[in-house]
Amino acid sequence: LCVCLVNSALLSCRAKIHASREVDPVELPDCWLIKGIESGSEDIDILPNGLAFISSGLKYPGMHSFAPDKPGELFLMDLNEDNPRAVELRISRGFDLASFNPHGISTYVDKDDSVYLFVVNHPHHKSTVEVFKFSEDDRSLLHLKTVRHDLLPSVNDIIAVGPDSFYATNDRYFSDFPLLFLERFLGLTWTNVIYYSPKEVKEVADGFYSANGINISPDGKYIYVADVMDSSVHVLEKHSDWNLTRVKMLQLDTLPDNLFVDPHTGDIWTGCHPNGMKLIHYNPEDPPASEVLRIQDILSEQPTVTRVYADSGSVLQGSSAAAHYEGRLLVGTVFHRALYCEL
Repeated sequence: LCVCLVNSALLSCRAKIHASREVDPVELPDCWLIKGIESGSEDIDILPNGLAFISSGLKYPGMHSFAPDKPGELFLMDLNEDNPRAVELRISRGFDLASFNPHGISTYVDKDDSVYLFVVNHPHHKSTVEVFKFSEDDRSLLHLKTVRHDLLPSVNDIIAVGPDSFYATNDRYFSDFPLLFLERFLGLTWTNVIYYSPKEVKEVADGFYSANGINISPDGKYIYVADVMDSSVHVLEKHSDWNLTRVKMLQLDTLPDNLFVDPHTGDIWTGCHPNGMKLIHYNPEDPPASEVLRIQDILSEQPTVTRVYADSGSVLQGSSAAAHYEGRLLVGTVFHRALYCEL
């Protein structure tokens, strides 16, 4: 009986991460790899004026890294330029750059047009949220504060909803690797979404296999959460007390990572992992593939899901983010390069 249960759990786990899936390529005619980004571009966010922020250099437990000893970086691209290039952002003195390990990011533009950048950080395998103020004049970041909390033990991604408040996803319940393996193996739905402000911190949604990317609708009424281990995107209604209630869930045939919402159309763009097994067990001879989906009208009864881009890994490995700005597409990865496309 025990053997049967183990075999059943193993088959279920393999099915969840699409361990046998091969991706059919979907090519775009005008794409190139972004110079200077060599060890990941895990998350991307774009301001309304076309300035794109990119987090790079993530070291994540159990995941491959091309630069394991190099601190993480944040890059900026101006998508209004004819040939935009990635420029590393300078961070103010006093911030611990040596242990910088950036993951999910989110921008917030305040009423006075001040721009804040929220960055999930994993210094020394812990989880913090770093809050920066962006200076466009000299393309630099002023570190304002570090957020730590017992309800934020394994933060993956965030969406800022104020200059000092945000929603965050925890992507695992256990931090100890053997217990984490068991969590994934048994398919426990113990991960959640947390609301944070200086006055209040609370769990606002739970029951996810692995809550990952998070974003907000242009009207601010709905929060979107990607459950990467369930191949799904959840829609949750946001209430005046910041609590969330589930509205619907969209099932996909791939593993969605980060979510980007087009502020004009409301379309959701997501970088996905067609085969989670190849991402976890990295083999340079058979690398993880990349896939970009565009989800339109997610609140309708029949949302439209379009595969905009897909690659076997020959060009781009392990896509984790996709962000769109006026016909320009950026595709980020967990630990590989970054792609720029003109649609």
